[in-house]
Amino acid sequence: MLKPGWKILALLAFALLMVGTMVAQAGEYVILSAQYGTEARHVDVTQRLKELARHDRVFPLENRLMGDDPDPGHVKVLRIFARGPNGQERMFEYVEHSRIDGAFFRGWGTGEWGTGWSGNWNAGEGEYVILSAQYGTEFHHVDVTNRLRELARADLRVGITNRTFDVDPDPGHVKVLRIYARGANGQERMFEYRENSLIDGTMFRGWGRGEWAGANEHWSGRWEVR
Repeated sequence: MLKPGWKILALLAFALLMVGTMVAQAGEYVILSAQYGTEARHVDVTQRLKELARHDRVFPLENRLMGDDPDPGHVKVLRIFARGPNGQERMFEYVEHSRIDGAFFRGWGTGEWGTGWSGNWNAGEGEYVILSAQYGTEFHHVDVTNRLRELARADLRVGITNRTFDVDPDPGHVKVLRIYARGANGQERMFEYRENSLIDGTMFRGWGRGEWAGANEHWSGRWEVR
């Protein structure tokens, strides 16, 4: 029989486990539909994703898991269309061979999803096109655009550390990652992420596909862009 002290510890451990489970299910977005393929050829995989979600919160995206290759010879993506807390539709894109993380989604493992997808393949795609990514401080920073593109192909969220970019451009000082992007109005905008924080790639167009700014589109080169 457990002593009183051990009973209390056991109860606390159980409570923490339950809280962790609730947090894992408390994502902000309710899934409406999941489509796999390319813009020209894609199939509905909502039910298949629901089956996978019951077993794992995180798993790699492969043709064999989705059960079909809707567009052979082309890189596929999984687009999860979800409803946000503001009621608007938002799209989360995962490129073939990247990792899906269900932490974004409410009821991920329970299958308590929603309905009512607009049917628009491009609905909710990120608004901003990345022009450049710079890591460091105002006085010492380096271009990490290509490195960030590599990371984006593998994951929707990226942790910001010196190890992430294999460089410490200003030892002894807190670094930031600044992503410079072009908005829908054509103006340049800067997004800043402090060291040890997380980037959420969903606000950027073509995040996982690496389809960022074109050859003729350039960052202004100014660290302090608003």
